[in-house]
Amino acid sequence: MKLIKSIIRPNKVDEVKDALAAIGISGMTVSEVRGHGKQKGHTAIYRGKEYNVSLLPKMEIDVVVDDGQAEEAIKAIVQAARTGEIGDGRVFVLPVLESYRIRTGEKL
Repeated sequence: MKLIKSIIRPNKVDEVKDALAAIGISGMTVSEVRGHGKQKGHTAIYRGKEYNVSLLPKMEIDVVVDDGQAEEAIKAIVQAARTGEIGDGRVFVLPVLESYRIRTGEKL
């Protein structure tokens, strides 16, 4: 199994969710996060004063899939989240060694 962690723009969550549902992946965890990469934030004005916003709002989507579904899921996420501009996000893939269902205690 693989854990796919995606950091994307907030306005792309529904598109990514729909793209994953289209390939049969429905379980996911979505979290609001803040950070920056090459984008490095932006300058904003509040009550006439200029200030730097270095940590930008992003969304993190975590999905655990079988090894055979990983490439298809990554492609779906990248295609749905891409705008072609700096700040589109990043996808990380990590191995999942074990998984347990809490309700029954069974190992998956």
